[in-house]
Amino acid sequence: MSFIADKQTLDDLSLLGKFKPHSIYSLFNKVHTAGGERLLDEMFHQPMTDPLAINQRSSTFRYFQDQEPTFPFRHEQFRFVENYLGTGAAGNVISATTGMLRKKIMGSLLNDDQYNILQTGLTATIEALYTLKGLLNTLNTPLVNVAKNILADKRLSWLDEAFKAPQLSVLQAAKYDHLLRHAMRDEMETLLDTIYQLDVYIAVSTIAREKDFSYAHALPAEENIFSTTALRHPGLDKAVANPLSLHSKENVIFLTGANMAGKSTLMKAFGISVYLAHMGFPVAAIDMRFSVRDGLYSSINVPDNLNMGYSHFYAEVLRVKKVAEEVSSGKNMIVIFDELFKGTNVKDAYDATLSVTAAFSKYRNCFFIISTHIIEVGDVLKQTYDNIQFSYLPTIMEGNVPRYPYTLTEGITSDRQGMIIIENEKIIDLLER
Repeated sequence: MSFIADKQTLDDLSLLGKFKPHSIYSLFNKVHTAGGERLLDEMFHQPMTDPLAINQRSSTFRYFQDQEPTFPFRHEQFRFVENYLGTGAAGNVISATTGMLRKKIMGSLLNDDQYNILQTGLTATIEALYTLKGLLNTLNTPLVNVAKNILADKRLSWLDEAFKAPQLSVLQAAKYDHLLRHAMRDEMETLLDTIYQLDVYIAVSTIAREKDFSYAHALPAEENIFSTTALRHPGLDKAVANPLSLHSKENVIFLTGANMAGKSTLMKAFGISVYLAHMGFPVAAIDMRFSVRDGLYSSINVPDNLNMGYSHFYAEVLRVKKVAEEVSSGKNMIVIFDELFKGTNVKDAYDATLSVTAAFSKYRNCFFIISTHIIEVGDVLKQTYDNIQFSYLPTIMEGNVPRYPYTLTEGITSDRQGMIIIENEKIIDLLER
């Protein structure tokens, strides 16, 4: 079954977006080949729900992170190889030789560049195969075993000699061209796929090493747990890390804190870590263990819909309804609600936040983080529900200036610094001049 994460969630967490400079995708997109980029994109669009498959992939990433290999191909160079292998060749050696001779003659007489293009592609491919062979000899992982066997095929025994030769004769070029683009076409496609995988695994593991990311351990859904000793946002170089734990007996975090205290950043860090962990990717979290979930839903930046005539509040209501449908259907979900019902008046927001939080909390197979400024809701929930964790991000006042340590603390905050910030910016003074 596919992992569920809709467009709203992907946008809230800035997970996708090749051309978004601060997206999580762009953070990891340091690949060098077009095929590597396609594979990375596929991984981002298809998180997994099988613990074994997740752990196998993360183990492979960890292997490359430990080995620290360098990807030996560059985009411009490798494009010649992809273009060359992407076109077919003659069905037999005689036809290949005849065609090669004809191209050479046409090149000499009519300045036709087909022969030179073919020679460039063939030479680049021989160099790439020789280079790949050298890289694979330094690696010991199941990912490369099939490729190693192909390169050990006796039909490629000429590879080293051809790489070192100053120039190939027409007969040699025709023979090798027929072999690579016809007789061993399937094997060449497998080698290309291996190169693309190496591109992704080396690029992603390099980012993990540079950013000091770790790898989460996936557990079966029935264990129903999420835990980490240090969770931080992967897009922030100096992010403060916090411990976080959820399980069936405490499946809800009721989060409070002043504006700018870091609530949204913490919630996004949680959602991103869950998504990346289901991809088998490195995460900005230490000692992370998680039971696989069916999906992830967030409600952080819910837009109104002018075309449909939806107000911001009604859009929020529809979002909560969508999540309720998924949760009540029995799916094991991760749910993130940032400031529920902020589009309506305080009284309705209080009643709705209280009712919705209480109703969702009964689904112990799901995990929720719900933030709000309406701290009175927490006081009521505390009296009735023992499965809700109450946490806040504090504000430390230094005179009239707030400081935010971004450290998750047990309890419900009473911090209210909105007017202090307004006064510090001298808005009222400006208007009363």
